[in-house]
Formats: sequence, C-alpha cells, structure tokens
Amino acid sequence: MRPEPGAQAAAAGPRASRADRERVIDLLKAAFVQDRLDRDELDARVGQALTSRTCAELAAVTADLPAELIGAWPRRPPARTRGRGRLSMNNAITGGACVVAAANVGMMAALFIGSSVAVIVVAVFTVIGVTLAIGAMIVAP
Repeated sequence: MRPEPGAQAAAAGPRASRADRERVIDLLKAAFVQDRLDRDELDARVGQALTSRTCAELAAVTADLPAELIGAWPRRPPARTRGRGRLSMNNAITGGACVVAAANVGMMAALFIGSSVAVIVVAVFTVIGVTLAIGAMIVAP
C-alpha cells in the first residue's frame, strides 16, 4: 500500500519557497565573503539550496554556519516590491516593437498625405521613440 502524496509532504515539513531559497543563497554568499566557505563549497551548497524542496532541507544547507551570521543577515524584501518602477526586458522589447510599428504607420500616412512637414515630424518622433525604447532595453533588469 502506497502512502498518499500529501502525507509524505506533511511528514517532510513545509515546502520551501523561491524566496526561502534566495535567502539561503544570500546567506551562503555572505559566508563566502567572510571566508567561511571556499568557492567549491559555495557552488555545491548553492546547488543544494536550489534543489531543496522543504525548509528542513534548506536549514541543513546552512546548519554549520554561525548563528550570528544567519541572524544578522537582513531579510530580502519580497520579490513583488523589488525593482518596483523598472521595466522588465519583455516590456521594454514590446514597447520598442510598438514604437517601430507606430513609426511605420505614421510614416506611411505622412507619405500618403504628401506633406513634407508631416514626414519630418514623424521622423523626429520616430527617432525620439526608438531612442527611448533602446534606453529602456539597456536599463531593463
């Protein structure tokens, strides 16, 4: 008779979240900076942290590190609040594609009208829009 999956998970403890794994990796990096871990051990432990499924497995990764290092390390803010106000790369690329499409439509309309002033205005706004889109892609995380 096989045990139910929920019973196995309950016996193993609470599942580790991505934020929990990132916090443990930050602690490992701090230990590395303080020469408490060498490079190979850091790499191995980061791999263990990334593959850990439960909080108990994560705790085992940092079990031999000093308590003051674990307690003193500031908690990372939740992922939702980090980088607020910045565009993601996907949004920057989508915005850039929209600017290029709008520039093409505007240029076709200006050429269709036959006004040289309209062509120049559309060209100026196209250059400004493409410059802003490229800038957004450069600073996007």
